[in-house]
Amino acid sequence: MIMLKKYLAVLPLIFLAGCSTLPTFTRTTPQEQTRNANNLYPVEVIFNSSQQSLRWDSIKAFVIVKDQRYPMKPVPMVHNRWDGFVPVPAGSNSVTYRFKFEYLCNSFGEAPRPDGSASPIYTLTIVDQP
Repeated sequence: MIMLKKYLAVLPLIFLAGCSTLPTFTRTTPQEQTRNANNLYPVEVIFNSSQQSLRWDSIKAFVIVKDQRYPMKPVPMVHNRWDGFVPVPAGSNSVTYRFKFEYLCNSFGEAPRPDGSASPIYTLTIVDQP
């Protein structure tokens, strides 16, 4: 009976957890890129989550520079990779950015609810060609 009470006390916490499992972000692009003419630089990230309720088909990914959101697209034939572009003004030598993922999570007895995760802040350094 005591074990049952302990189980019942923990059970609501399991349901409240929902999408709270922290995902991981793995940046797969270099920290330094050579300056180019169009001032757009490719970035790519691997997004992983062990959250069972996350609806992978609902993910919308963005790269955020300052307060601007730039859409990312899934890499074809790879389940958890997204790529996009970061603008860096011609006179700048670096930019900070982060990845933002928005998605739906299944919820017990309710409609899926929106949730999201943001990566740490990364820095991209732009170097001039010699």
